[in-house]
Amino acid sequence: MPQYRSVFKDETKLDINYVPYRLPHRDKELRLLMEFFSFILQFPEKMTQRVMITGDVGTGKTVLSQRFGADITREANKRGISLRYVHVNCREYRGNLFLILHHVVSIFHPNFPRRGYSAEELLRILLQILDEENTYVILTLDEFESLVEREGSEAVYKLTRLQEIRANKPQRLSLICILRNLKIIERLDPSTKSTLQSNIISLEKYSKQQLMDILNDRVSLAFNPLTVPEDTVSLIAELAFSEGGNARLGIELLWRAGKYADAEDLGIVTPECVRKAASSIYAVMRKSDLAFLNVHEKLFLLGVARFFKGSQKAYASLAEIERAYAVVCEEFDVHPHSHTQLWKYLQMLSARGIVQKKVSATGSRGRSTLIYLPRISAYELEKELSMLLEKGEA
Repeated sequence: MPQYRSVFKDETKLDINYVPYRLPHRDKELRLLMEFFSFILQFPEKMTQRVMITGDVGTGKTVLSQRFGADITREANKRGISLRYVHVNCREYRGNLFLILHHVVSIFHPNFPRRGYSAEELLRILLQILDEENTYVILTLDEFESLVEREGSEAVYKLTRLQEIRANKPQRLSLICILRNLKIIERLDPSTKSTLQSNIISLEKYSKQQLMDILNDRVSLAFNPLTVPEDTVSLIAELAFSEGGNARLGIELLWRAGKYADAEDLGIVTPECVRKAASSIYAVMRKSDLAFLNVHEKLFLLGVARFFKGSQKAYASLAEIERAYAVVCEEFDVHPHSHTQLWKYLQMLSARGIVQKKVSATGSRGRSTLIYLPRISAYELEKELSMLLEKGEA
């Protein structure tokens, strides 16, 4: 019996907490962060900084900040500067400033009591600890919206202004605030708002090609050679792009697809593995969506399912699907419909999200339509359609 061999080389490289050394398509923003905080490497006691990072889900806000934190801490330590980077997800602490600050203080004093202090007192204690240890902190407040929604201007004012009244003492605490939308800042009073809005880094959504670059980077880190075909990466990038350019979702799909490949001992991560992974994340297609289709729409879709079930390709041309549909029609002893009618079926199924289509790049034969299954496995789709057709449901 052949020995089982995983497709993974190191699946921890796909963990949500993993911070890669290289961030494809975020080099510019990383350099800008280093520029904003360059004073720390020259005269750290003279000033502090406040930066806001904004962008949609999966645009790399958290990993950008964490990569920057690791890089600048390493560089500061080389220069004999004691610098700590502390990353806090505000939502994990229910947007409560006291709980957030207690966590930060506990990094320096693990057994620090949770009772008997206000948030403002904890902030003063934190600065006193930093003075005693001659240490500087870059505090990143991830999901900053949670803090603003719960505590409003008061909490932000304390964080940004308390140091300003420390007479003749070194500046110790800099802030990075991560949020999805800057509109939440409008809830703050003008004075507090003005302390935050000077340095803003906005992350644009990733394009499909950028997502492919990110995924290929993780493939090289996490998988054994030749176990993840380019078609598989392309399909994952397509799905992640359709969800707002969400790189985090793409990496999650890549990991899950690898798990399906291992569970079936395939030795390769096929597009069908991706479709199974996608259906495990998204709500599985309702059976009523399929039951609602007429006979030829079901036959056409069954041709799609059969094609992908028997292929390791992620995409099919309309001509390939037409041939598969013709075979299905022969099996069910019905006359196939015309190319024009099949195109209408494709348009309708695409509008419902059951299949997706895209135009291929221009080649020697011009542009052509490619079809793919987005969020359901070909096996499950074939099984459901076969059952409906055998029952004669139209």
